[in-house]
Amino acid sequence: MTIRFAHLREQGIDFAVFGADSNDHTRSGRERTLANLVLRARANGLKIDKAALAYDEGARICYFGTPDLVKFLANNGVPVWTHTLDV
Repeated sequence: MTIRFAHLREQGIDFAVFGADSNDHTRSGRERTLANLVLRARANGLKIDKAALAYDEGARICYFGTPDLVKFLANNGVPVWTHTLDV
């Protein structure tokens, strides 16, 4: 499976937003999914200080991850996807 994600730098902070959700749609599942995706992206040489998942829930996009990044995304939307990650 290929996951699209955005890897950006804003105000000196490197962050990643992954277009993905956990299979079970639970908080613990999302925590595991996010941690796994961050590890894989870092293994590919990317610096990530903060990260979040962006996923569809009904007709809206929801976010899960670092609280201040989630707030930023809720106010500004998902950035343009810049990378892909095979998982």
